[in-house]
Amino acid sequence: MSSHGRRRWNHGGQQQQLVVEPKFHRSDGSASRMKPPPSTTRSAAWVLSLRSDSPSRPPQIKQQQQELITKSCALMAAHTIKLAVAVTCTLLLAAACSGLEVGYYKKSCPRVETIVREEVKKFVYKNAGIGAGLIRLLFHDCFVEGCDGSVLLDPTPANPAPEKLSPPNFPSLRGFEVIDAAKDAVEKACPGVVSCADIVAFAARDAAYFLSRMRVKINMPAGRFDGRHSNSSDALDNLPPPFFNVTELVDIFATKGLDAEDMVVLSGAHTVGRSHCSSFVPDRLAVASDIDGGFAGLLRRRCPANPTTAHDPTVNQDVVTPNAFDNQYYKNVIAHKVLFTSDAALLTSPATAKMVSDNANIPGWWEDRFKKAFVKMAAVDVKNGYQGEIRKNCRVVN
Repeated sequence: MSSHGRRRWNHGGQQQQLVVEPKFHRSDGSASRMKPPPSTTRSAAWVLSLRSDSPSRPPQIKQQQQELITKSCALMAAHTIKLAVAVTCTLLLAAACSGLEVGYYKKSCPRVETIVREEVKKFVYKNAGIGAGLIRLLFHDCFVEGCDGSVLLDPTPANPAPEKLSPPNFPSLRGFEVIDAAKDAVEKACPGVVSCADIVAFAARDAAYFLSRMRVKINMPAGRFDGRHSNSSDALDNLPPPFFNVTELVDIFATKGLDAEDMVVLSGAHTVGRSHCSSFVPDRLAVASDIDGGFAGLLRRRCPANPTTAHDPTVNQDVVTPNAFDNQYYKNVIAHKVLFTSDAALLTSPATAKMVSDNANIPGWWEDRFKKAFVKMAAVDVKNGYQGEIRKNCRVVN
């Protein structure tokens, strides 16, 4: 999803095999292997030691023991419920746990989602590439400072280097004009109500809807506030570059509360959009790689051997169905016809390779999982009213 980046890890040495283990998140945000709470284990052992059906015990003793067993079972049930709620909240209901809500503006601005969708439709039907840009725009916003519209902020004398000018974003990130048009239309209907961050999320959702020919229909929760901080270096530090291996990808997604399956599913967005040659020539064409020979030949005909800022053409990320938001990306991964090292890396772990195969071969599998992962990503580190604002203009703070 990121077409540029700063090398932060040494790729020398043997690649670590990925092992995906179930985890739960503690209240401090850290994660550990899933184990039952100690008190639950102790209670279970204690209950098993109190056999109330022994004929040698008086009835009143058996009644007391039965009451103790009942209380202990209730305690175990409470622990189980707490653990289940914690896991569900972390993995499946990230939006709700972030204070976001489907239909958030149903009273304050009831037509906002229709307004945004109409604007997105106008742009995407003229240029499908804008739709791909809007999907990528949300990803690049959420991974840096959370989903707060910080990627939209223009440079100012006080902040000459915001996120949008960072190498992962400039000049490749697109869709800003769509957000501006949607914001203008929304402000006319509901001034000062809808955040730019929510408009970015709605626009990305709608782009996926139109590019998938209405197969990917997402109920997008809202309630985000706009951030006031935007720094170029933060984008370099938080966006996964195209040369990452699978372990590095899993690790950086985990810092955002996203697991290995989320990473694989969201990578499927590479089924649309274009990439600059400089993003893949050094790692995929200039050195030995697993890339398909015919595909490599096609890319060499379109890309210079040494791309420069002055001469850095773009190519489709998916040459089979370039404007369709579908599961073709995973078929391309299996065929070794993908641009980035990070795409090819999905086959280097048994766990992620199985996910790639399922997404490629089971009808509807990827689309269903993408909807959930997209909503989960769109809830990363959202800001509340104390941390953010509702911008009047998406390009500048109030």
